[in-house]
Amino acid sequence: MNENFYINEKASFKSTTNNLGEIRSFVGKILEQIDIPSDEKDNIILAVDEACTNIIKHAYKLSPDGDIILNITVRNSELAIKIVDYGLSFEPDTVPVPDIKELYRQHKVGGLGLHLIKSLMDDVKFKIIPGVRNEVSLKKKIAQKSISRI
Repeated sequence: MNENFYINEKASFKSTTNNLGEIRSFVGKILEQIDIPSDEKDNIILAVDEACTNIIKHAYKLSPDGDIILNITVRNSELAIKIVDYGLSFEPDTVPVPDIKELYRQHKVGGLGLHLIKSLMDDVKFKIIPGVRNEVSLKKKIAQKSISRI
């Protein structure tokens, strides 16, 4: 493994669910440069998709005028993804751990996004500055076998 491997890519997207495909594609193209199992890539893309979906639905209340900024850094064996928005803030510590069996029993849709993100990534941190911006940082340790610059 190349111990000096480094990628840093940044992109901005408008807050519409129509852009979720573009967001997944952006993340996927970066992950193609890293030789990790495809299911791990899929999990990372899913975590980012869930985070961005939450931003669109909750921070921007489905308004297509907001901005979502993704900054993806791969340094040696760590992937870091920072997602920034300027919408409504929330207190992540107040989101309860979902009772999955109860949600299933009640046929409820939703409510698993944050739980799913935390399950798929190694580290999830929030930096909330109410009225200014919200940041979620996702980290994943990756065991690269080889690097192919595309």
